Amino acid sequence: MKQLTLSVADSKFEAFLEFIKALDYVKVEDAEEKALEELQSSLDQVKLMQEGKLPKQSASDFLNEL
Repeated sequence: MKQLTLSVADSKFEAFLEFIKALDYVKVEDAEEKALEELQSSLDQVKLMQEGKLPKQSASDFLNEL
């Protein structure tokens, strides 16, 4: 399957999205929702670290994972 990135005018976005979702050969991923879920998860982890409920990771350990 190939991927395509499009820029659509804000005023036409919802109509365009509904149109392409109706096509059986197009898969539409909701990247915005996924990004928000991941951000919320990260914020929850930071909160737990601040409360001392999760161990903090050193900067050097973080960089070693990259």
